[in-house]
Amino acid sequence: MHSSRGDPEVRHLLLLFLFLAAWEAGSGQVHYSVPEEAKHGTFVGRIAQDLGLELAELVPRLFQLDSRSRGDLLEVNVQNGILFVNSRIDREELCGRSAGCSIHLEVIVDKPLQVFHVEVEVKDINDNAPLFPATQKNLFIAESRPLDSHFSLEGASDADIGANAVLTYRLSPNDYFSLDVPANDEDAKPLGLVLKKLLDREESPELHLFLMATDGGKPELTGTIQLLITVLDANDNAPTFDRTLYKVKLPENVPSGTLVIKLNASDLDEGLNGNIVYSFTNDVPASVKSKFHIDPSSGEITVIGHIDYEESKSYKIQIEATDKGSPPLASHCTVLVDVIDANDNVPELVVKTLWLPVKEDAQTGTVIALISVTDKDAGVNGQVTCSLTPHTPFKLVSTFKNYYSLVLDGALDRESVPAYDLVVTARDGGAPALSASASVSVEVADVNDNAPAFAQPEYTVFVKENNPPGCHIFTVSAQDADAQENALVSYSLVERRVGERSLSSYVSVHAESGKVYALQPLDHEELELLQFQVSARDAGFPPLGSNVTLQVFVLDENDNEPTLLPPASASGSGSGSWSAAGVAGVARSEVVARSVGAGHVVAKVRAVDADSGYNAWLSYELQAVAGGAAGLFRVGLYTGEVSTTRALDEADAPRQRLLVLVKDHGEPALTATATVLVSLVESGQALKTSSRVSAGVPGPEAALVDVNVYLIVAICAVSSLLVLTLLLYTALRCSAPAAEGACGPGKPRLVCSSAVGSWSCSQQRRQRVCSGEGPPKTDLMAFSPSLPPCPASADGPRQPNPDWRYSASLRAGMHSSVHLEEAGILRAGPGGPDQQWPTVSSATPEPEAGEVSPPVGAGVNSNSWTFKYGPGNPKQSGPGELPDKFIIPGSPAIISIRQEPTNSQIDKSDFITFGKKEETKKKKKKKKGNKMQEKKEKGNSTTDNSDQ
Repeated sequence: MHSSRGDPEVRHLLLLFLFLAAWEAGSGQVHYSVPEEAKHGTFVGRIAQDLGLELAELVPRLFQLDSRSRGDLLEVNVQNGILFVNSRIDREELCGRSAGCSIHLEVIVDKPLQVFHVEVEVKDINDNAPLFPATQKNLFIAESRPLDSHFSLEGASDADIGANAVLTYRLSPNDYFSLDVPANDEDAKPLGLVLKKLLDREESPELHLFLMATDGGKPELTGTIQLLITVLDANDNAPTFDRTLYKVKLPENVPSGTLVIKLNASDLDEGLNGNIVYSFTNDVPASVKSKFHIDPSSGEITVIGHIDYEESKSYKIQIEATDKGSPPLASHCTVLVDVIDANDNVPELVVKTLWLPVKEDAQTGTVIALISVTDKDAGVNGQVTCSLTPHTPFKLVSTFKNYYSLVLDGALDRESVPAYDLVVTARDGGAPALSASASVSVEVADVNDNAPAFAQPEYTVFVKENNPPGCHIFTVSAQDADAQENALVSYSLVERRVGERSLSSYVSVHAESGKVYALQPLDHEELELLQFQVSARDAGFPPLGSNVTLQVFVLDENDNEPTLLPPASASGSGSGSWSAAGVAGVARSEVVARSVGAGHVVAKVRAVDADSGYNAWLSYELQAVAGGAAGLFRVGLYTGEVSTTRALDEADAPRQRLLVLVKDHGEPALTATATVLVSLVESGQALKTSSRVSAGVPGPEAALVDVNVYLIVAICAVSSLLVLTLLLYTALRCSAPAAEGACGPGKPRLVCSSAVGSWSCSQQRRQRVCSGEGPPKTDLMAFSPSLPPCPASADGPRQPNPDWRYSASLRAGMHSSVHLEEAGILRAGPGGPDQQWPTVSSATPEPEAGEVSPPVGAGVNSNSWTFKYGPGNPKQSGPGELPDKFIIPGSPAIISIRQEPTNSQIDKSDFITFGKKEETKKKKKKKKGNKMQEKKEKGNSTTDNSDQ
């Protein structure tokens, strides 16, 4: 008999099946096909060309081929971009008897990252011959069986599919049997032998036949089984089933012992010939026998093993019913069990590829990972959807069936979140739904996007002068929010010039620790403020940096002894000069007439100290000397003026040796000594000596006129300069208001004063003007010179009053109108230099006399000073008289001085004030008062004053 392969309905079903398989396979991006069992190197397709990739970029872009656990069946030659067979492909091993069989490939290239999906269909070839369950089958047929009796046979199986698995059967030629072949697998009538001639056991007790199965492949393959037929006698009726095919639906995961079906066969014979026994046929595989059991007596088929839809979707069970006759007769039926799927498989998540870590400056859309999802269930139970938690700058993008890409969906900041722990959840569509989760840890890689930052933009450091070389004065520290080398901070100096020298000759900074060292001893007298910048730079690429400003104030120490200045003439009757006096100091000689009275100034010791503050505050003491007249002379505590305490008489020694000790107020105090040799002579000799000393020098009256002229010219020049500066400043302010922030205060200024009213500003003040860097200017210095007095009255010359009384409140700060600048030797006018004093701030006039607020050290500012004379202490008249008003160049302060006549009442106008404004009326009133005071003082007699 021939099979019904040409049936039109079967052909249409086959074409429809092939069309659906081709459509499913073509849903990928690129589709190829290759026959199974192809040799190594067999051409599959030009994959690089089909994917639009250049051959030259395959290697640089890290071309990768992933075959989803299919091993190395296929490979790509990166030189020519050809996909070829790398190892043996067995379609039956890959897909079994499935209608479609494909190998899914993933092509991954980098720079930029791209993922392509390629599907290679494996074509079936006729490489499997039909196979019977056994090589021989024994049949026992009673000779009494009628014609056309049907004897079931076990058909062959072919592992191939399609036409290669369509089998045709042929029976070896004989006289008794013909072959009955079913039209298809669904046909109820099984393959069997049909008796066409009555058997005669005596004529032919055994028959040897061959059954051959041939498939439809090219070339054809065949399988053969030998049929050994034994002719039996007697039992005429065989058992019969009510149906030859039973179909049963059985849910998976049913418990053991569940009844599948109860079979019922009948036999017309009686007795043992009608007693039926049920059993599985010999061709039932062991896998079926492990799942099901049939009761021999009742014919009930029950479940004894685990029924899993994913393991087998259906079971075909051949049942045989045999009577107990002799010989026994049998009949067959088929039980087809269809397994119903249940949602018993959790989705499987596999994170295939991770590109980690992710740089924090990665662009949106960057692929982080590839994720594949599978579910062994079928239908809705196998439909899986994926979600991502928690809410993060990432998202899942479906790229292919059951494939997802984890991509960047927002900006990253490693300093805020260094890593993300993501949870990918896959959930199927079953009821109830099953889900599975997979954790993905995404580390954010650092980029250099944070510059080192200092805690403060500026630091103030105080360092005592005379520090040891290399001493640590400060430590700068900058923090960088980045990581690893991007947070590795190194420090360096921002080089600049400090005077004639470079900054690096003064200080250095350790590159790693940020410690700042002084490379040499600092000298307060040379450098009060060292301002520089330290740069902090990280090691990233490109490196980022920031600067911090350090203001190093050099604090003064008492390291300078008082220095004696060249003397000036102290009286009209004496003159002298300094000369060496051994290790004790210097000496000078003075000639004094015996006719002078008490309070006569014999000499004035002048000294300065290069230090500042208390260290530069000098006091004078008269030391006892052997052989000197006790109590004859005294020295002003702060003026240094040596004067007589009483009138001279004949009993006083003609030569007096005075030792003046000059001492500062430092800790410990430093001193200097000056020796004054006083010669007492008669009045006539004193005049001659004075004439010899002052020969060629104009008289006192001419000197007074010269000094006044010089002072008037200087005051006018300075006033004009101040007015011009104010006008220029106002014009610049009005024309460029935006530049106000660039006009910072000038370098600090120093205002000094002494106990006798002499005061000055620093010589080296430098003032910046908004319009540009101006040249350094020398500040105005006002003083009380010790010139020879004017012609005395009948009562004798008047002496200068040392009783200056002042008060001031101190306030620390660095931004007032008068600042400490540099400690230097102050220079004055004709009267010689005067001692320097520190400044104080925020003066508040005190009406009480006799109070002295001590000066302060470096770093203290001053807004104003207030001085006043004590009652009953007239000022010195003549050339030493102070001008009534001064203007300090480069500063808005106006210094006004009020003088009062002897025994006048204390008034607020008696103060010397630093202010920003003076009224015009006060200026005129002061000038008139000064002229009247000068006339009065020329006619007044000298009075004795006690030192304070």
